[in-house]
Amino acid sequence: MKQILKRIGLALGILLLAGSPAVLAAETGKPVNALVKKDAIQLINIAGKQRMLSQRIAKDYLYLGRKIATDKARKELEVSLKEFRDNQKRLGELINDPEIKNLLAFVNMSLEELEGIVKKPFSLDNAQLVLDLSESMLEGSQYVVDSLKKLANIKESKVVATAGKQRMLAQRIAKYYIAYQAGIKDKNTIDQMKAAVSEFDKNLKSLMQNKDNTATINQKLAKVDRLWKIVYKFYLNIEKGGLPFIVYTTTNDITKEMDAITKLYVELYK
Repeated sequence: MKQILKRIGLALGILLLAGSPAVLAAETGKPVNALVKKDAIQLINIAGKQRMLSQRIAKDYLYLGRKIATDKARKELEVSLKEFRDNQKRLGELINDPEIKNLLAFVNMSLEELEGIVKKPFSLDNAQLVLDLSESMLEGSQYVVDSLKKLANIKESKVVATAGKQRMLAQRIAKYYIAYQAGIKDKNTIDQMKAAVSEFDKNLKSLMQNKDNTATINQKLAKVDRLWKIVYKFYLNIEKGGLPFIVYTTTNDITKEMDAITKLYVELYK
C-alpha cells in the first residue's frame, strides 16, 4: 500500500511541478482547445467513464469475494476490465501532451497490477490492494477530466462531467458498502461511503436545475430521483449492513440511467 501511495504522489507531483498546459489531441491531431466543442465533450465523456469503471471493477471483485451476486459480478468485472483497457488505449491515441500521457501510463500500470490481483484467491490484504489501486486509477482519470474541462473552457463541459461523475459515485457507494461488509471496517471506509452519498445527492439536485435540460433528460433525472429517495438511506446504514444485493442492483440501475443521461448531454451540447 505504501509503495502504491508513493507512486501516486510521485506521478502527481511531477504533473504539478511541470506547470505546462496540457495539449490534448483528437484524431485530427489538433490540440483540444482548437477542437470543435463536440470533440472536447466526447473526450470528457470517455475520460469520465474511466472514473466509474475504476470503482465498478473494485466493487465486483469484493462482491465475488463475499460470494454475493457472483454470476453478475463475474461477468461485469470481465466487461469492465476490457472497457477500461480499450478506453485507455483510445485516450492514449488522442492525447499528445507528455505529462498527461505519463499519467495515463501510470494508470495503466495500476490497471495491470490490479488485473494480477483479481486473479488471485480473495483475501483482506488483496481486497485492500484492489481498493488502493482503484483509487489511483480514479484519481488519474479525474485529472484527465479536469484538464479537458479547463482546456475546452466551455460551460457545457461541466454539465457533462457532473452527469458522468454520477456514474462513478453510484459505483463508489456500492464499492465501499461491500468493502465494509467484507471486513474492511475502518473509519475511512465509512467516511468515503457517506461522502459519496452526499456528493451524489448534491449533483443530482444541480442537474435537475439545469435550464438546458430536454424533456427526455428531465424525465430520466426524475426517475433517478425517485429511486434515489427510496434507497439512499439504505446506503447510509453501512454499519448495519444486511442489504448487499439491493445495494448492488440499485447502484447498477442508477449507473445505467446516469450513463444514458450523460450521453444525452453529450448530444445536447455537441
